[in-house]
Amino acid sequence: MKSDRALFVFSALCLVAPTAGGIELPAMFSHHAVLQREEAVPVWGWGKPGEAVSVTFAGQSKRATADDNGNWRVELDALKASAKGQLLEVEGAESGRVRVEDVLVGEVWMASGQSNMQWALSSTARAKEDIPAANHPGIRMFLTDLVTAASPQSRVGGAWNVTTPQNAGKFSAVGYYFALNLHAEVGVPVGIVRTAWGGKPSEAFTSRETLMSKPEGRALLQKLEAEVKRFDLGKAEAEYEKKLAAWEKARKANRAEKDPAKRKKLPRRPRKPSPPALSPNRPMSIYNGMIHPWVGYAMRGAIWYQGESNAGRAKEYETIFPLLILDWRKRWEKELPFYFVQLANFRMPTSKPGEASSWAELQNAQRLTLRLPKTGMAVINDIGAAKDIHPRNKKDVGERLARWALANEYGSKDVVVSGPLYRAFKIDGSKARIFFDHAKGLKTRDGREPGRFEIAGKDKVWHWGKAVIDGEAVLVSSEEVSEPVAVRYAWASNPEGANLVNGAGLPASLFRTDNWKLSTER
Repeated sequence: MKSDRALFVFSALCLVAPTAGGIELPAMFSHHAVLQREEAVPVWGWGKPGEAVSVTFAGQSKRATADDNGNWRVELDALKASAKGQLLEVEGAESGRVRVEDVLVGEVWMASGQSNMQWALSSTARAKEDIPAANHPGIRMFLTDLVTAASPQSRVGGAWNVTTPQNAGKFSAVGYYFALNLHAEVGVPVGIVRTAWGGKPSEAFTSRETLMSKPEGRALLQKLEAEVKRFDLGKAEAEYEKKLAAWEKARKANRAEKDPAKRKKLPRRPRKPSPPALSPNRPMSIYNGMIHPWVGYAMRGAIWYQGESNAGRAKEYETIFPLLILDWRKRWEKELPFYFVQLANFRMPTSKPGEASSWAELQNAQRLTLRLPKTGMAVINDIGAAKDIHPRNKKDVGERLARWALANEYGSKDVVVSGPLYRAFKIDGSKARIFFDHAKGLKTRDGREPGRFEIAGKDKVWHWGKAVIDGEAVLVSSEEVSEPVAVRYAWASNPEGANLVNGAGLPASLFRTDNWKLSTER
Protein backbone atom coordinates (compact mmCIF):
# COMPACT_ATOMS: atom_id res chain seq x y z
CA MET A 1 0.00 0.00 0.00
CA LYS A 2 1.36 3.40 -0.91
CA SER A 3 2.10 5.81 1.87
CA ASP A 4 -0.05 8.88 2.46
CA ARG A 5 2.87 10.97 1.35
CA ALA A 6 3.25 9.15 -1.95
CA LEU A 7 -0.42 9.73 -2.69
CA PHE A 8 -0.49 13.29 -1.41
CA VAL A 9 -1.24 15.88 -4.11
CA PHE A 10 -0.89 19.61 -3.55
CA SER A 11 -3.78 21.89 -4.41
CA ALA A 12 -1.89 23.41 -7.32
CA LEU A 13 -2.43 20.19 -9.24
CA CYS A 14 -6.17 20.78 -9.04
CA LEU A 15 -5.93 24.15 -10.75
CA VAL A 16 -5.00 22.82 -14.17
CA ALA A 17 -6.75 24.63 -17.01
CA PRO A 18 -9.07 22.70 -19.35
CA THR A 19 -7.37 20.67 -22.04
CA ALA A 20 -6.23 23.11 -24.70
CA GLY A 21 -8.80 23.25 -27.46
CA GLY A 22 -10.81 20.29 -26.18
CA ILE A 23 -13.89 19.35 -24.20
CA GLU A 24 -12.97 18.15 -20.70
CA LEU A 25 -14.94 16.14 -18.17
CA PRO A 26 -14.05 15.81 -14.48
CA ALA A 27 -12.57 12.48 -13.45
CA MET A 28 -15.85 11.10 -12.08
CA PHE A 29 -17.36 11.06 -15.58
CA SER A 30 -14.97 8.46 -16.94
CA HIS A 31 -14.98 4.88 -18.23
CA HIS A 32 -16.84 2.36 -16.02
CA ALA A 33 -18.71 5.09 -14.10
CA VAL A 34 -21.98 4.45 -12.27
CA LEU A 35 -24.71 7.10 -12.46
CA GLN A 36 -27.51 7.40 -9.92
CA ARG A 37 -30.88 6.00 -10.97
CA GLU A 38 -34.33 7.53 -10.49
CA GLU A 39 -33.27 11.14 -10.03
CA ALA A 40 -31.94 13.99 -12.15
CA VAL A 41 -28.25 13.49 -12.99
CA PRO A 42 -26.08 16.61 -13.47
CA VAL A 43 -23.18 16.31 -15.92
CA TRP A 44 -20.63 19.10 -16.15
CA GLY A 45 -17.25 20.01 -17.50
CA TRP A 46 -15.22 22.58 -19.42
CA GLY A 47 -14.79 23.75 -22.97
CA LYS A 48 -14.25 26.93 -24.93
CA PRO A 49 -16.02 30.03 -23.55
CA GLY A 50 -19.37 30.55 -25.22
CA GLU A 51 -19.46 27.33 -27.20
CA ALA A 52 -22.51 25.07 -27.50
CA VAL A 53 -22.15 21.69 -25.80
CA SER A 54 -24.34 18.60 -26.18
CA VAL A 55 -24.48 15.60 -23.84
CA THR A 56 -25.98 12.32 -25.03
CA PHE A 57 -26.74 9.30 -22.85
CA ALA A 58 -29.37 6.54 -22.70
CA GLY A 59 -31.48 8.06 -25.44
CA GLN A 60 -31.36 11.57 -23.98
CA SER A 61 -29.66 14.59 -25.49
CA LYS A 62 -29.16 17.75 -23.45
CA ARG A 63 -27.58 21.03 -24.50
CA ALA A 64 -25.80 23.87 -22.74
CA THR A 65 -23.61 26.87 -23.51
CA ALA A 66 -20.24 27.25 -21.83
CA ASP A 67 -19.92 30.43 -19.77
CA ASP A 68 -17.15 33.00 -20.02
CA ASN A 69 -14.81 30.69 -18.09
CA GLY A 70 -15.63 27.67 -20.20
CA ASN A 71 -17.81 25.99 -17.56
CA TRP A 72 -20.92 24.15 -18.71
CA ARG A 73 -23.53 21.94 -17.04
CA VAL A 74 -26.55 19.91 -18.13
CA GLU A 75 -29.02 17.80 -16.19
CA LEU A 76 -30.15 14.42 -17.48
CA ASP A 77 -33.69 13.37 -16.66
CA ALA A 78 -34.11 10.56 -14.13
CA LEU A 79 -32.56 7.35 -15.45
CA LYS A 80 -33.70 3.75 -15.10
CA ALA A 81 -31.28 1.26 -13.59
CA SER A 82 -29.20 -0.52 -16.20
CA ALA A 83 -26.45 -3.11 -15.85
CA LYS A 84 -25.64 -2.77 -19.54
CA GLY A 85 -22.68 -0.54 -20.22
CA GLN A 86 -23.74 2.52 -22.21
CA LEU A 87 -21.93 5.35 -23.95
CA LEU A 88 -21.86 8.88 -22.50
CA GLU A 89 -20.93 11.29 -25.26
CA VAL A 90 -20.10 14.97 -24.89
CA GLU A 91 -19.49 17.19 -27.91
CA GLY A 92 -18.47 20.81 -28.16
CA ALA A 93 -19.41 22.79 -31.25
CA GLU A 94 -15.82 24.05 -31.48
CA SER A 95 -13.65 21.79 -29.33
CA GLY A 96 -14.30 18.19 -30.24
CA ARG A 97 -15.89 15.17 -28.63
CA VAL A 98 -15.37 12.99 -25.52
CA ARG A 99 -16.67 9.42 -25.39
CA VAL A 100 -17.05 7.72 -22.00
CA GLU A 101 -17.67 3.99 -22.32
CA ASP A 102 -19.24 1.29 -20.16
CA VAL A 103 -21.37 3.60 -17.98
CA LEU A 104 -23.92 1.86 -15.74
CA VAL A 105 -26.96 3.22 -13.92
CA GLY A 106 -27.74 2.14 -10.37
CA GLU A 107 -27.04 3.20 -6.80
CA VAL A 108 -24.13 5.48 -5.87
CA TRP A 109 -22.82 5.89 -2.33
CA MET A 110 -19.86 7.84 -0.97
CA ALA A 111 -17.62 5.91 1.44
CA SER A 112 -15.57 8.30 3.54
CA GLY A 113 -13.74 8.68 6.83
CA GLN A 114 -10.29 7.62 7.96
CA SER A 115 -8.17 4.47 7.86
CA ASN A 116 -10.82 1.92 8.79
CA MET A 117 -12.87 3.04 5.79
CA GLN A 118 -9.80 3.31 3.58
CA TRP A 119 -8.61 -0.12 4.74
CA ALA A 120 -7.99 -2.36 1.73
CA LEU A 121 -9.83 -5.62 1.17
CA SER A 122 -6.43 -7.29 0.70
CA SER A 123 -5.60 -6.67 4.37
CA THR A 124 -8.76 -8.14 5.90
CA ALA A 125 -9.50 -11.44 7.59
CA ARG A 126 -11.38 -12.81 4.57
CA ALA A 127 -9.04 -11.57 1.83
CA LYS A 128 -7.88 -15.00 0.69
CA GLU A 129 -11.40 -16.30 0.17
CA ASP A 130 -13.24 -13.15 -0.93
CA ILE A 131 -10.82 -11.57 -3.42
CA PRO A 132 -10.72 -14.58 -5.79
CA ALA A 133 -14.55 -14.52 -5.77
CA ALA A 134 -14.74 -10.76 -6.39
CA ASN A 135 -16.07 -10.95 -9.93
CA HIS A 136 -18.96 -8.49 -10.01
CA PRO A 137 -19.19 -6.30 -13.14
CA GLY A 138 -22.11 -4.45 -11.58
CA ILE A 139 -20.06 -3.19 -8.61
CA ARG A 140 -17.58 -0.39 -9.27
CA MET A 141 -15.46 1.73 -6.95
CA PHE A 142 -13.92 5.13 -7.62
CA LEU A 143 -10.65 5.41 -5.70
CA THR A 144 -10.26 9.14 -5.17
CA ASP A 145 -6.69 10.42 -5.02
CA LEU A 146 -5.62 11.75 -1.63
CA VAL A 147 -5.66 15.49 -2.24
CA THR A 148 -5.75 18.58 -0.05
CA ALA A 149 -6.31 22.20 -1.01
CA ALA A 150 -6.47 25.58 0.68
CA SER A 151 -9.68 26.48 -1.19
CA PRO A 152 -12.54 24.47 -2.77
CA GLN A 153 -11.49 22.73 -5.98
CA SER A 154 -13.40 21.54 -9.03
CA ARG A 155 -11.02 18.76 -10.07
CA VAL A 156 -9.83 15.62 -8.36
CA GLY A 157 -7.86 12.61 -9.53
CA GLY A 158 -8.84 8.97 -9.47
CA ALA A 159 -10.64 6.40 -11.57
CA TRP A 160 -13.57 3.98 -11.58
CA ASN A 161 -12.60 0.34 -11.13
CA VAL A 162 -14.72 -2.67 -12.06
CA THR A 163 -14.80 -5.38 -9.40
CA THR A 164 -12.50 -8.18 -10.49
CA PRO A 165 -10.08 -10.37 -8.51
CA GLN A 166 -7.31 -8.22 -9.96
CA ASN A 167 -8.83 -4.90 -8.80
CA ALA A 168 -10.77 -5.71 -5.64
CA GLY A 169 -7.80 -6.04 -3.29
CA LYS A 170 -7.25 -2.27 -3.29
CA PHE A 171 -10.91 -1.44 -2.66
CA SER A 172 -12.23 -0.06 0.62
CA ALA A 173 -13.18 -3.30 2.37
CA VAL A 174 -16.11 -1.73 4.24
CA GLY A 175 -17.31 -0.08 1.04
CA TYR A 176 -17.00 -3.34 -0.87
CA TYR A 177 -18.99 -5.44 1.61
CA PHE A 178 -21.61 -2.68 1.83
CA ALA A 179 -21.92 -2.65 -1.98
CA LEU A 180 -21.98 -6.44 -2.16
CA ASN A 181 -25.03 -6.54 0.12
CA LEU A 182 -26.86 -3.81 -1.77
CA HIS A 183 -26.09 -5.38 -5.13
CA ALA A 184 -27.40 -8.77 -4.00
CA GLU A 185 -30.55 -7.45 -2.33
CA VAL A 186 -31.56 -4.58 -4.64
CA GLY A 187 -30.39 -6.17 -7.88
CA VAL A 188 -28.96 -3.07 -9.56
CA PRO A 189 -25.42 -1.80 -10.17
CA VAL A 190 -23.70 -0.15 -7.22
CA GLY A 191 -21.01 2.52 -7.39
CA ILE A 192 -18.90 3.38 -4.34
CA VAL A 193 -16.94 6.63 -4.21
CA ARG A 194 -14.04 6.17 -1.77
CA THR A 195 -12.93 9.50 -0.29
CA ALA A 196 -11.35 8.14 2.90
CA TRP A 197 -7.93 9.11 4.25
CA GLY A 198 -6.26 7.35 7.17
CA GLY A 199 -5.55 9.16 10.42
CA LYS A 200 -7.52 12.31 9.64
CA PRO A 201 -10.00 14.26 11.82
CA SER A 202 -13.61 14.98 10.88
CA GLU A 203 -13.06 18.74 10.62
CA ALA A 204 -10.72 18.14 7.66
CA PHE A 205 -13.73 16.82 5.70
CA THR A 206 -15.91 19.86 6.50
CA SER A 207 -16.12 23.20 4.68
CA ARG A 208 -14.86 26.46 6.12
CA GLU A 209 -18.27 28.08 5.79
CA THR A 210 -19.95 25.43 7.93
CA LEU A 211 -17.16 25.28 10.51
CA MET A 212 -17.52 29.04 10.93
CA SER A 213 -21.16 28.59 11.97
CA LYS A 214 -20.31 27.15 15.43
CA PRO A 215 -17.87 28.24 18.17
CA GLU A 216 -16.14 24.84 18.12
CA GLY A 217 -15.51 25.15 14.39
CA ARG A 218 -14.37 28.76 14.64
CA ALA A 219 -11.88 27.80 17.33
CA LEU A 220 -10.34 25.18 15.04
CA LEU A 221 -10.10 27.68 12.18
CA GLN A 222 -8.55 30.31 14.42
CA LYS A 223 -5.92 27.80 15.52
CA LEU A 224 -5.15 27.07 11.86
CA GLU A 225 -4.92 30.77 11.02
CA ALA A 226 -2.41 31.24 13.84
CA GLU A 227 -0.34 28.36 12.42
CA VAL A 228 -0.43 29.91 8.96
CA LYS A 229 0.85 33.24 10.34
CA ARG A 230 3.70 31.55 12.20
CA PHE A 231 4.75 29.38 9.28
CA ASP A 232 7.86 30.48 7.41
CA LEU A 233 8.39 28.32 4.32
CA GLY A 234 12.00 29.45 3.87
CA LYS A 235 12.99 28.54 7.41
CA ALA A 236 11.05 25.27 7.25
CA GLU A 237 12.79 24.24 4.04
CA ALA A 238 16.21 25.12 5.45
CA GLU A 239 15.51 23.02 8.53
CA TYR A 240 14.30 20.21 6.30
CA GLU A 241 17.53 20.26 4.27
CA LYS A 242 19.57 20.00 7.49
CA LYS A 243 17.53 17.07 8.76
CA LEU A 244 17.64 15.36 5.36
CA ALA A 245 21.44 15.73 5.15
CA ALA A 246 21.82 14.26 8.64
CA TRP A 247 19.47 11.40 7.80
CA GLU A 248 21.33 10.63 4.55
CA LYS A 249 24.63 10.64 6.43
CA ALA A 250 23.30 8.22 9.02
CA ARG A 251 21.85 5.98 6.31
CA LYS A 252 25.17 5.77 4.46
CA ALA A 253 27.03 5.02 7.68
CA ASN A 254 24.53 2.30 8.47
CA ARG A 255 25.00 0.74 5.06
CA ALA A 256 28.78 0.86 5.43
CA GLU A 257 28.66 -1.00 8.75
CA LYS A 258 29.73 -4.57 8.03
CA ASP A 259 28.55 -5.99 11.36
CA PRO A 260 24.74 -6.42 11.15
CA ALA A 261 24.49 -6.33 14.93
CA LYS A 262 25.83 -2.76 14.97
CA ARG A 263 23.40 -1.44 12.37
CA LYS A 264 20.79 0.90 13.80
CA LYS A 265 17.10 1.23 13.04
CA LEU A 266 16.84 4.64 11.42
CA PRO A 267 13.91 7.03 11.83
CA ARG A 268 11.72 7.79 8.82
CA ARG A 269 13.08 9.98 6.08
CA PRO A 270 12.27 13.62 6.93
CA ARG A 271 9.19 14.97 5.18
CA LYS A 272 9.38 18.01 3.00
CA PRO A 273 7.49 20.89 4.65
CA SER A 274 4.23 22.25 3.25
CA PRO A 275 1.95 25.09 4.36
CA PRO A 276 -0.35 24.28 7.31
CA ALA A 277 -3.46 24.96 5.20
CA LEU A 278 -2.48 22.01 2.99
CA SER A 279 -2.09 19.58 5.88
CA PRO A 280 -4.69 16.79 5.73
CA ASN A 281 -4.85 17.03 9.52
CA ARG A 282 -6.20 20.58 9.44
CA PRO A 283 -9.77 21.89 9.05
CA MET A 284 -11.39 21.90 5.57
CA SER A 285 -8.26 20.72 3.69
CA ILE A 286 -9.68 17.35 2.62
CA TYR A 287 -13.10 18.85 1.99
CA ASN A 288 -11.55 21.37 -0.40
CA GLY A 289 -9.51 18.80 -2.27
CA MET A 290 -11.58 15.59 -2.17
CA ILE A 291 -15.20 16.29 -1.25
CA HIS A 292 -16.00 19.59 -2.97
CA PRO A 293 -15.10 18.30 -6.47
CA TRP A 294 -17.84 15.69 -6.05
CA VAL A 295 -20.54 18.14 -4.96
CA GLY A 296 -23.50 17.79 -7.30
CA TYR A 297 -22.66 14.27 -8.46
CA ALA A 298 -25.94 12.41 -8.07
CA MET A 299 -25.78 9.81 -5.32
CA ARG A 300 -28.08 8.09 -2.86
CA GLY A 301 -26.16 8.75 0.35
CA ALA A 302 -22.96 8.32 2.35
CA ILE A 303 -21.35 5.80 4.68
CA TRP A 304 -18.72 6.91 7.17
CA TYR A 305 -16.14 5.27 9.46
CA GLN A 306 -14.07 7.77 11.42
CA GLY A 307 -13.50 9.11 14.91
CA GLU A 308 -10.23 7.60 16.07
CA SER A 309 -8.40 10.87 15.30
CA ASN A 310 -10.94 12.85 17.31
CA ALA A 311 -10.79 10.62 20.38
CA GLY A 312 -9.86 12.84 23.29
CA ARG A 313 -12.06 15.64 21.93
CA ALA A 314 -15.44 13.96 22.32
CA LYS A 315 -17.31 17.01 23.59
CA GLU A 316 -16.14 18.96 20.54
CA TYR A 317 -17.04 16.01 18.30
CA GLU A 318 -20.65 16.23 19.47
CA THR A 319 -20.79 19.44 17.44
CA ILE A 320 -18.20 18.87 14.70
CA PHE A 321 -19.47 15.52 13.45
CA PRO A 322 -23.12 16.58 13.01
CA LEU A 323 -21.80 19.73 11.33
CA LEU A 324 -20.08 17.58 8.72
CA ILE A 325 -23.32 15.74 7.95
CA LEU A 326 -25.29 18.98 7.68
CA ASP A 327 -22.53 20.47 5.54
CA TRP A 328 -22.68 17.69 2.97
CA ARG A 329 -26.46 17.84 2.89
CA LYS A 330 -26.30 21.55 2.22
CA ARG A 331 -23.82 21.05 -0.61
CA TRP A 332 -25.89 18.34 -2.30
CA GLU A 333 -29.09 20.28 -1.61
CA LYS A 334 -30.88 17.23 -0.22
CA GLU A 335 -31.09 15.27 3.00
CA LEU A 336 -28.49 12.65 2.12
CA PRO A 337 -28.90 9.48 4.18
CA PHE A 338 -25.79 9.22 6.34
CA TYR A 339 -24.89 5.92 7.96
CA PHE A 340 -21.81 5.69 10.14
CA VAL A 341 -19.79 3.22 12.20
CA GLN A 342 -19.36 3.59 15.93
CA LEU A 343 -15.77 2.95 16.97
CA ALA A 344 -14.88 -0.66 17.77
CA ASN A 345 -13.67 -1.87 21.15
CA PHE A 346 -9.97 -1.15 21.55
CA ARG A 347 -7.17 -1.33 24.15
CA MET A 348 -6.96 -3.71 27.08
CA PRO A 349 -10.18 -4.53 28.96
CA THR A 350 -10.92 -2.77 32.25
CA SER A 351 -12.19 -4.39 35.45
CA LYS A 352 -13.36 -1.50 37.62
CA PRO A 353 -16.60 0.50 37.32
CA GLY A 354 -16.49 4.26 36.94
CA GLU A 355 -13.24 4.45 35.00
CA ALA A 356 -12.78 7.36 32.62
CA SER A 357 -12.54 6.57 28.92
CA SER A 358 -12.05 9.12 26.15
CA TRP A 359 -12.79 6.30 23.67
CA ALA A 360 -16.18 5.65 25.25
CA GLU A 361 -16.93 9.36 25.25
CA LEU A 362 -16.25 9.51 21.52
CA GLN A 363 -18.48 6.48 20.94
CA ASN A 364 -21.21 8.21 22.91
CA ALA A 365 -20.80 11.39 20.85
CA GLN A 366 -21.37 9.24 17.79
CA ARG A 367 -24.49 7.74 19.37
CA LEU A 368 -25.86 11.22 20.08
CA THR A 369 -25.48 12.08 16.39
CA LEU A 370 -28.46 9.79 15.77
CA ARG A 371 -30.58 12.79 16.78
CA LEU A 372 -30.18 13.98 13.19
CA PRO A 373 -32.81 12.61 10.78
CA LYS A 374 -31.89 9.99 8.21
CA THR A 375 -28.84 8.77 10.12
CA GLY A 376 -27.97 5.30 11.35
CA MET A 377 -25.12 3.74 13.30
CA ALA A 378 -23.43 0.36 12.97
CA VAL A 379 -22.37 -0.82 16.43
CA ILE A 380 -19.21 -2.97 16.38
CA ASN A 381 -18.13 -3.17 20.02
CA ASP A 382 -18.02 -6.94 19.62
CA ILE A 383 -15.47 -7.27 16.80
CA GLY A 384 -12.57 -5.03 17.78
CA ALA A 385 -9.08 -5.99 18.90
CA ALA A 386 -7.34 -4.85 22.08
CA LYS A 387 -4.01 -4.20 20.36
CA ASP A 388 -5.15 -3.30 16.87
CA ILE A 389 -7.00 -0.09 16.01
CA HIS A 390 -7.77 -1.65 12.61
CA PRO A 391 -10.04 -4.67 13.19
CA ARG A 392 -9.57 -7.14 10.33
CA ASN A 393 -13.27 -8.10 10.27
CA LYS A 394 -14.66 -5.58 7.80
CA LYS A 395 -17.38 -7.87 6.44
CA ASP A 396 -19.65 -7.45 9.46
CA VAL A 397 -19.05 -3.69 9.40
CA GLY A 398 -20.13 -3.33 5.78
CA GLU A 399 -23.12 -5.60 6.31
CA ARG A 400 -24.30 -3.69 9.39
CA LEU A 401 -24.14 -0.43 7.47
CA ALA A 402 -26.05 -2.07 4.62
CA ARG A 403 -28.86 -3.01 7.01
CA TRP A 404 -29.67 0.68 7.50
CA ALA A 405 -29.63 1.39 3.78
CA LEU A 406 -31.68 -1.67 2.85
CA ALA A 407 -34.40 -0.89 5.39
CA ASN A 408 -34.60 2.87 4.97
CA GLU A 409 -33.72 3.48 1.32
CA TYR A 410 -34.79 0.29 -0.40
CA GLY A 411 -37.82 -0.82 1.61
CA SER A 412 -36.53 -4.16 2.90
CA LYS A 413 -39.15 -4.92 5.54
CA ASP A 414 -37.55 -7.83 7.36
CA VAL A 415 -34.18 -6.21 8.01
CA VAL A 416 -33.23 -5.41 11.61
CA VAL A 417 -31.19 -2.23 11.28
CA SER A 418 -29.41 -2.15 14.62
CA GLY A 419 -28.73 -3.69 17.95
CA PRO A 420 -30.44 -2.20 21.03
CA LEU A 421 -30.12 1.59 21.30
CA TYR A 422 -30.86 3.31 24.60
CA ARG A 423 -34.12 5.30 24.59
CA ALA A 424 -35.04 6.16 28.19
CA PHE A 425 -34.88 5.04 31.81
CA LYS A 426 -37.16 5.05 34.84
CA ILE A 427 -36.40 4.58 38.52
CA ASP A 428 -38.48 1.78 40.11
CA GLY A 429 -37.64 1.95 43.79
CA SER A 430 -34.11 0.56 44.14
CA LYS A 431 -33.94 -0.44 40.48
CA ALA A 432 -33.48 1.41 37.22
CA ARG A 433 -35.51 0.26 34.24
CA ILE A 434 -33.76 0.85 30.89
CA PHE A 435 -35.79 1.08 27.68
CA PHE A 436 -34.34 0.44 24.22
CA ASP A 437 -35.18 0.78 20.57
CA HIS A 438 -34.49 -2.21 18.31
CA ALA A 439 -34.82 -4.52 21.33
CA LYS A 440 -37.08 -7.27 19.96
CA GLY A 441 -35.82 -10.60 21.25
CA LEU A 442 -33.55 -8.95 23.81
CA LYS A 443 -31.03 -11.45 25.17
CA THR A 444 -27.33 -11.94 25.82
CA ARG A 445 -24.81 -13.20 23.30
CA ASP A 446 -23.45 -15.91 25.59
CA GLY A 447 -26.53 -16.90 27.61
CA ARG A 448 -25.14 -15.33 30.78
CA GLU A 449 -26.71 -12.49 32.68
CA PRO A 450 -26.18 -9.04 31.11
CA GLY A 451 -22.76 -7.64 31.94
CA ARG A 452 -20.99 -4.26 32.05
CA PHE A 453 -23.89 -2.33 33.56
CA GLU A 454 -22.85 0.32 36.11
CA ILE A 455 -25.18 2.07 38.53
CA ALA A 456 -24.72 5.08 40.82
CA GLY A 457 -26.62 7.08 43.41
CA LYS A 458 -26.50 10.78 44.26
CA ASP A 459 -22.93 10.38 45.49
CA LYS A 460 -21.88 9.71 41.85
CA VAL A 461 -19.94 6.62 42.89
CA TRP A 462 -20.25 3.85 40.34
CA HIS A 463 -20.83 0.18 41.19
CA TRP A 464 -21.26 -2.87 39.02
CA GLY A 465 -24.96 -3.44 38.55
CA LYS A 466 -26.95 -6.66 38.50
CA ALA A 467 -28.96 -6.63 35.27
CA VAL A 468 -32.05 -8.67 34.45
CA ILE A 469 -33.80 -8.69 31.08
CA ASP A 470 -37.51 -7.91 31.37
CA GLY A 471 -39.13 -8.12 27.93
CA GLU A 472 -37.57 -5.38 25.83
CA ALA A 473 -36.17 -3.58 28.89
CA VAL A 474 -33.41 -4.23 31.39
CA LEU A 475 -33.69 -3.82 35.17
CA VAL A 476 -30.43 -2.74 36.86
CA SER A 477 -29.74 -2.69 40.59
CA SER A 478 -27.00 -3.01 43.19
CA GLU A 479 -27.05 -3.86 46.89
CA GLU A 480 -24.69 -0.92 47.37
CA VAL A 481 -27.03 1.61 45.74
CA SER A 482 -30.38 1.90 47.49
CA GLU A 483 -31.50 5.00 45.59
CA PRO A 484 -30.12 4.87 42.06
CA VAL A 485 -30.03 7.95 39.85
CA ALA A 486 -27.89 6.92 36.86
CA VAL A 487 -26.84 3.91 34.78
CA ARG A 488 -24.11 3.30 32.23
CA TYR A 489 -23.52 0.37 29.90
CA ALA A 490 -20.31 -0.78 28.20
CA TRP A 491 -18.59 2.42 29.32
CA ALA A 492 -15.00 1.48 28.50
CA SER A 493 -12.58 1.42 25.59
CA ASN A 494 -12.85 -2.35 25.60
CA PRO A 495 -15.92 -3.36 27.64
CA GLU A 496 -15.18 -7.05 28.09
CA GLY A 497 -18.37 -8.77 29.24
CA ALA A 498 -20.75 -6.40 27.43
CA ASN A 499 -23.05 -9.04 25.96
CA LEU A 500 -26.48 -7.48 25.40
CA VAL A 501 -27.89 -8.19 21.93
CA ASN A 502 -31.27 -8.37 20.24
CA GLY A 503 -32.92 -11.29 18.48
CA ALA A 504 -30.84 -10.64 15.36
CA GLY A 505 -27.66 -11.01 17.41
CA LEU A 506 -26.70 -7.35 16.93
CA PRO A 507 -24.88 -5.75 19.89
CA ALA A 508 -26.20 -2.92 22.04
CA SER A 509 -24.44 0.41 21.95
CA LEU A 510 -22.88 1.87 25.06
CA PHE A 511 -24.85 4.64 26.75
CA ARG A 512 -25.00 6.83 29.84
CA THR A 513 -28.14 8.23 31.48
CA ASP A 514 -26.22 10.83 33.50
CA ASN A 515 -25.00 14.23 32.38
CA TRP A 516 -22.20 14.52 34.92
CA LYS A 517 -19.03 16.13 33.69
CA LEU A 518 -16.47 13.47 32.88
CA SER A 519 -12.86 13.68 33.96
CA THR A 520 -11.63 13.76 30.36
CA GLU A 521 -13.99 16.51 29.20
CA ARG A 522 -12.38 19.83 28.36
